[in-house]
Amino acid sequence: MNAQHNPLPVRRLKTYTSTQGYVYQYYFVGKRAALESPNCNAATEYIFDVTSDRKTTFAVSVFIGESSLAGWAANHGRSLTEAEQYAAAKMRLLEGFDQVENMLADGRRLSVNDASLGHLLENLGVT
Repeated sequence: MNAQHNPLPVRRLKTYTSTQGYVYQYYFVGKRAALESPNCNAATEYIFDVTSDRKTTFAVSVFIGESSLAGWAANHGRSLTEAEQYAAAKMRLLEGFDQVENMLADGRRLSVNDASLGHLLENLGVT
């Protein structure tokens, strides 16, 4: 009897050179519903593994609030697709690479709010 093995998913390692000169490598790990807490509303958490030196890998979470998604849908007459939500999260990650000098210390939790969601999606041509 031959046992079938399901291969592990292939991680698509991507590279991004930030405006600060750092070269990041990252891949998408997955997404999950973020737990609500007193200082965090309901959101979807997109998790990326990141390295800037090929030695230390760390997780960066991008949170897109449910209220931001609902607001965008109300203003545009439709909900964002899963792919559009992922694209906004990925663009926020890249924006973080450009804006945060030390991602390991200061950039592990990035948020997408109402204003930034609109801006990120406009840059992608999503209307």
